[in-house]
Amino acid sequence: MRSNALFLAFLAAVLCYPSCRRGTEEDDVLGTVDSLARLAEKKDIESMMACFAGDFSDFEGRDKSGLRSLVSSYFTGRTGIVAHKLSSRIIDFRPGKASLEADVALSSGGAQALRRLIRISPDVYRIRVDLTKSEEDWLISYAEWASIGLSDLFPESLLQLRELFPGTQVEK
Repeated sequence: MRSNALFLAFLAAVLCYPSCRRGTEEDDVLGTVDSLARLAEKKDIESMMACFAGDFSDFEGRDKSGLRSLVSSYFTGRTGIVAHKLSSRIIDFRPGKASLEADVALSSGGAQALRRLIRISPDVYRIRVDLTKSEEDWLISYAEWASIGLSDLFPESLLQLRELFPGTQVEK
């Protein structure tokens, strides 16, 4: 009887460990992209800009101010922005620096439920960002993105997209 109680205590400790552990630096890097997607859905430009380093630049030479203008013009006239971060991969991680790629599906409009019902696919992008650690936070110092087709998605992203949009078909 005592061995059963010890085994159950051991099992409980093992099962609880992952949920009790502190997040890793890699978790924090991935969390930056997750929080950016949620802020985009809220159209919270000021909080979004707080995720970018002061010396930010993108693949087209925009600085942080230029990015703010781009994001602001994207938000103008759009309602119901939905950003689905499908999957992400850390491609480089060193103390104080990290790079990752993520597949993101964006859609807008008040008819999100209707789009799912009639199986309209969202716009899908591959995003690559470089981040630097600034005291407590990971900030995006560089970004590039490109519109991609469904056949270019990471395999795990395609599975997630099919769960969100059940009729999604990949063109061959």
